[in-house]
Amino acid sequence: MERSLGTVVRGLRSPIIKKGDNMEDIVVDTVLSAAQKEGYPIKDQDIITMTESIVARAQGNYATLDDIATDIGHKYHGETVGVVFPILSRNRFSNILKGIARGAGKVVLLLSYPSDEVGNHLVSLDELDEAGINPWSDVLSEDDFRKHFGFKKHPFTGVDYIEYYKSLVEEEGANFEVVFSNDAKTIVDYTKNVLACDIHSRFRTKRLVKAAGAEKVYGLDDVLSEPINSSGSNSDYGLLGSNKATEDTVKLFPDNGQPLVEAIKERMKKETGKTVEVMIYGDGAFKDPAGQIWELADPVVSPAYTKGLEGTPNEVKLKYLADNNFADLSGSELHDAISNHISNKQTDLKGEMEAQGTTPRRLTDLIGSLSDLTSGSGDKGTPIIHIQGYFDNFTS
Repeated sequence: MERSLGTVVRGLRSPIIKKGDNMEDIVVDTVLSAAQKEGYPIKDQDIITMTESIVARAQGNYATLDDIATDIGHKYHGETVGVVFPILSRNRFSNILKGIARGAGKVVLLLSYPSDEVGNHLVSLDELDEAGINPWSDVLSEDDFRKHFGFKKHPFTGVDYIEYYKSLVEEEGANFEVVFSNDAKTIVDYTKNVLACDIHSRFRTKRLVKAAGAEKVYGLDDVLSEPINSSGSNSDYGLLGSNKATEDTVKLFPDNGQPLVEAIKERMKKETGKTVEVMIYGDGAFKDPAGQIWELADPVVSPAYTKGLEGTPNEVKLKYLADNNFADLSGSELHDAISNHISNKQTDLKGEMEAQGTTPRRLTDLIGSLSDLTSGSGDKGTPIIHIQGYFDNFTS
């Protein structure tokens, strides 16, 4: 009988993960238990994914605001720090900003506008048009911004991020100034000490401000890239990918997750005889069409994954084949012709018309987005995802 199911995605409930828990045992036991209880087999090329959050929590990869302040103090010696292009987020940046302010004498906050890097808007493009402001050339002070736009609250959070960030800095005893510009080099007019807080454009920001005369230049990826006073750390991403844990701590992105995904793959082979792929995922790489927020506030979708998840899909577009190559066929003849074409498709379809409209994204980004949408970010309690049939096609 021909299969009627393609890709199947299951969110698996797991125990609440705490520091020191054995993630290999928990993931393997959760997957095997779910399969047994729900009556489905483990198969070759299944994919097991887990959120970065539970991995970091099991690692105990946390840091305090004092740890952040200490590292900032070492780098900038209590002087003025230009904080460039942070995102507007209570979860992602509020504690980081407090730690920066605690280690600095003054914070000059350079905000991009009309939105931050991931799409949180300070104002709309229509409002800029009405005010006659060009975001690519105009530099605004706080007074300029208020004169044109008043006190703007985020439509989802109800927070005026300018006022909110100002209060966080001043509560830490540091002076505060905010500037609005989309040119990173603007910060050099205010201070030669720069902390690039953007995520995906950070290397360009560092390069530009150095060329413009900045002297002490770091990024969030350089802060807590090594432990401070036995704190957590991340050697690749520093504070990027961190989240607020408590009012005085942040949870960092998991560090060195590769041994874990390899161990889970090996253990699943031993327990089931099947070869599965394993990855850790953070934010999915997608954009909300209503709120205009791009979800990816982590530095990467997947910080660790097994080798079978490298690369991009190599797929043809079924509707293209049906409308073009085999437009004169129907029924079983069409089915057989398309099946034969897929079975004999080129190993690299880049640039071929029959692949147009397929998704030229990395497998880890696609699978991470699928996993993130399945697990959600709230109280579903399914931080482990089991995906079956992802690598199948029409002929499987």
